[in-house]
Amino acid sequence: MTDPTPETVRITELDRTAELDRTVELDRTTELDRTADLAGTADLDRVAEPVEPDPSPTPDLHENRRQVLYWRLLARLFDHEEQPSLETASLAVVEDIGLPSGLLDPQTSVDSIVQRHPELAGEIDGLMAPEPDADGARDRAAEVRRAALAAKVLLNVFATGSGTVSAGQLARWQSDAGWMERALGQGPGARRDPELADIEADLVKRMHLREVLADPKLAAQLTPSMSLIEQLLRDKSNLSGVALANAKALIRRYVDEIAEVLRTQVEKSTVGELDRSVPPKRVFRNLDLDRTIWKNLTNWSPEEERLYVDRLYYRHTARRTTPQRLIVVVDQSGSMVDSMVNCTILASIFAGLPKVDVHLIAYDTRAIDLTPWVNDPFEALLRTNLGGGNDGPIAMAMARPKITDPKDTVMVWISDFYEFDRSQPLFEGIEAVHRSGVKFIPVGSVTSSGRQEVNPWFRERFKALGTPVISGHINKLVHDLKTFLA
Repeated sequence: MTDPTPETVRITELDRTAELDRTVELDRTTELDRTADLAGTADLDRVAEPVEPDPSPTPDLHENRRQVLYWRLLARLFDHEEQPSLETASLAVVEDIGLPSGLLDPQTSVDSIVQRHPELAGEIDGLMAPEPDADGARDRAAEVRRAALAAKVLLNVFATGSGTVSAGQLARWQSDAGWMERALGQGPGARRDPELADIEADLVKRMHLREVLADPKLAAQLTPSMSLIEQLLRDKSNLSGVALANAKALIRRYVDEIAEVLRTQVEKSTVGELDRSVPPKRVFRNLDLDRTIWKNLTNWSPEEERLYVDRLYYRHTARRTTPQRLIVVVDQSGSMVDSMVNCTILASIFAGLPKVDVHLIAYDTRAIDLTPWVNDPFEALLRTNLGGGNDGPIAMAMARPKITDPKDTVMVWISDFYEFDRSQPLFEGIEAVHRSGVKFIPVGSVTSSGRQEVNPWFRERFKALGTPVISGHINKLVHDLKTFLA
């Protein structure tokens, strides 16, 4: 073996030196990483501690706070596991901006928060529909506060968990949903948002409703809503005794509440056009003073400064009260439950108006004439059989004999019009009724949200017929009926 040359020795020595340099560099890097880790830990510890109020928070700080609250919101919505770092940071933010820590407790209802802190009620109203700043500037501190309140409302409404739901939990959710509607700038209880109605329906299905109704104390916690009424109407044949009595009480409460709202809307209409063929009644309260003076101005005497009146003029107060016949046909199949409830109530209100003859027909694969109970929507609903398919021609066969004077009749047909192989026969019957002079009003649905789904085949033909499907919002139907019956 030959001895290494001086050149080889020199290269080997250089390699060893480079290796030592790399080792030192790695050690230095490791030490820097450890220092950064310690600094990061210290930063997290500082976040976990209560933050001292900053007299002049920077815009970046406001934005960071808002992001912390929204990241916690997303984590809570999509992951049932609590994230300690987000919870701790959110608590620091909430306390720093002067809001109660109860906002972060998922078991605390919005009602409870507002009861302890009444001043927050005004902040929640319209929270998610804020007015734009006049000068276009952003109030970042106010945005953080809104984010904290909005996160509470959203979590209480949308994070409903799984498993069985108690009567108390449903009542609390309904209350929180009411606060969300207020935050959106809507009146509580309307359930205009279809997603809210779907969540409520799911909660009702997860209840042991029969057991709850059998216990008067638990039943008293229930707040009637469309989802609950739908479930009660579907299950009424399986209820008896105390449970049936409590179910009927809930249905009647809901009917009375909705009827009061709809009755107010109906009563806002005029009772009819003035009938000028009837001479005005000559009494003092009908005296038209302005018209009387105007018509007698030629009799003014400047010398005497006196107006001589040859004739008095009176206002017409008599209104046309031609009797009208209103025929309401409602699809009571599974997809039309809310329409069935609303229209039954609405028909009873119009039946209470003078000179309006109301007939009510409900149908699925069979038709039932509910006219004898049209003045009592509670009794009419108890006689419905919700669910199943639908057979429109059967309902038309029951409705057509009720038309005695076509030009004096309005027929309201509420359905999604999915008739399948019966589509053509039903449309031919509707077309014949319309051409006879009947005012035909097709309605996709009658709900507070206005959500509707109508068979496109029917929708196009109704449009061509000159009777387009009107909006599913119940206010629209009330307006159209008032216009015709006025």
